[in-house]
Amino acid sequence: MRISVFGLGYVGCVTAACLASEGHTLIGVDVNPQKVELVVAGQSPVEEPGLDLLIKEVVKSGRFKATLDSQAAVRNSDVSLICVGTPSNSNGSPNLQYIENVCSEIGNALATMQDYHVVVIRSTVLPGSVEEKLIPLLEHHSGRRAGTDFGVCANPEFLREGCAINDYVHPSFVLIGELDQRSGDTAQAMYKSLSAPVIRTTIQNAQMVKYASNAFHALKVTFANEIGNLCKAQGINGQQVMEIFGQDHHLNISTAYLKPGFAFGGSCLPKDLRALMYRAKERDEECVVLRSVLASNQKQIELAIKLVERTGKKKIGILGLSFKAGTDDVRESPAIILAETLLGRGYHVRIFDETVQLSRLVGANKSYVEKELPHIISQMCPSVEQLVAQSEVLVVTSSSKSFHRVREMVQSNQILIDLVGIQNSANHLEAAYQGICW
Repeated sequence: MRISVFGLGYVGCVTAACLASEGHTLIGVDVNPQKVELVVAGQSPVEEPGLDLLIKEVVKSGRFKATLDSQAAVRNSDVSLICVGTPSNSNGSPNLQYIENVCSEIGNALATMQDYHVVVIRSTVLPGSVEEKLIPLLEHHSGRRAGTDFGVCANPEFLREGCAINDYVHPSFVLIGELDQRSGDTAQAMYKSLSAPVIRTTIQNAQMVKYASNAFHALKVTFANEIGNLCKAQGINGQQVMEIFGQDHHLNISTAYLKPGFAFGGSCLPKDLRALMYRAKERDEECVVLRSVLASNQKQIELAIKLVERTGKKKIGILGLSFKAGTDDVRESPAIILAETLLGRGYHVRIFDETVQLSRLVGANKSYVEKELPHIISQMCPSVEQLVAQSEVLVVTSSSKSFHRVREMVQSNQILIDLVGIQNSANHLEAAYQGICW
């Protein structure tokens, strides 16, 4: 393929050199003459292990050239990859000046062309930016229509400085957010040499995955530092603790718990977080992230309450009382906080949980329910069918498989609020279905 790459920084140079090494013909474009001159001379404008040698090879082969002429680059390529920077403004918003300038230039070039061309946004921009700002610029300057006359895709990169070439060659996946199928097909063809799975989704999904990834990476660094600081304050080796922690690939380093939905609860997580915060206070350690976890968890419960209140209905059926599916443990269950809050605000609340039946409870759990929750137990229904029949709004707080059939039981005059993801799309329910994070 013939590909133009706008921006000869880390992302642009690594991407261009790697694509050229796979047999594509690349034209690098930059407003900085020095960067262009370096590439033309077979040298890397940025410091990155292995990149200087790779650029030398692909420039010598004739598959990688560089120019200041953006119009000629677009006219002589099938795809334009935008890899310019999006630095922060003083208020935290990304500065789109550079990418907007590039889109204007590409649009001007498209105005002089008849061939189908795909513009691929590799720069990191917030969801909505492509549809609201960049596509209108491209259409205005080209006089052509996106999705018909030219294609648009988002193709976020996951390259780490210091090992960027290896990250390009061995990615976890290739992520393509497509405006339409034809755009996505063209973008995917660039990566046919890679053996990694290709994930095709919407432009906004692709962009949000990039931000979620970087935010999680930042969170992991901060989490490890806070645990390490707290360890040192107790005379414990934080590096050894986190090394052992990282060997659990079932729960700790995995996709476990990384599913948007309702709040956490139970007899362990809230209790142990409070204990850690108590110890941090004893040792005069400030654990900002850890301290925020319980507050954020409470916010998720409040969000669920607001979803119910916004319906304007008073008869509420709650499916699930324990803190998670498959257990009868109701200690610190967010569903109980939800039910108690609604009862206190005058709602008529009915509850069903097949695992929480007073006649079947034993031990500490039974004592806790009898002593602390008699007002909740009195609202329990004997069956899902009865709960549905008596409710205007149904709130699913548990991922129990038995609750999945509720989707088919909801009538047109009822609302289903899904807090756990029993259904990822509205389907026939349309406005009657509401998800908490989707």
